[in-house]
Amino acid sequence: MSSIFDASLLAPHIPKTLPDNLKIRPLEKNDFSKGYLELLGQLTSVGNVDQEKFENQFEAMRTSVPCYHIVVIEDINTNKVVGSASLVLEMKFIHEAGSRGRVEDVVVNSEMRRQKLGAILLETLVSLGKSLGVYKLSLECVPELLPFYSKFGFQNDCNFMTQRF
Repeated sequence: MSSIFDASLLAPHIPKTLPDNLKIRPLEKNDFSKGYLELLGQLTSVGNVDQEKFENQFEAMRTSVPCYHIVVIEDINTNKVVGSASLVLEMKFIHEAGSRGRVEDVVVNSEMRRQKLGAILLETLVSLGKSLGVYKLSLECVPELLPFYSKFGFQNDCNFMTQRF
């Protein structure tokens, strides 16, 4: 089975608070059939992504730099992906040729919310980012989520601007 990154990197960072019916692991190619894109659709527009497009993008992400560390929570009773978050590493020349981490696409299935799964995803990615040696970890969120993310050490310290195409 093909994972987006080596699962052994993740193992030491999984919180002990994960319920028995759930497992946290790297994104796998077969998550296309486990509802991964439908889950992302609860966060933002996914568009038309068939299995071939998903697998091509998966391989491009798996083999590219920066490194994509996409983590999912799978409900082993239903074989469905019920949570996901991404840690993207961006290599730099600054900070002694260090790397910056960005947390992206944090989402928990609407039927599974209020079970602290978002917290588990964040704890996992923050710990993983530290172990990978990032000099900074950042994320973007709507103002309503600032209190949630501040629980994990994130601070609202700059303006962020976008262009959408």
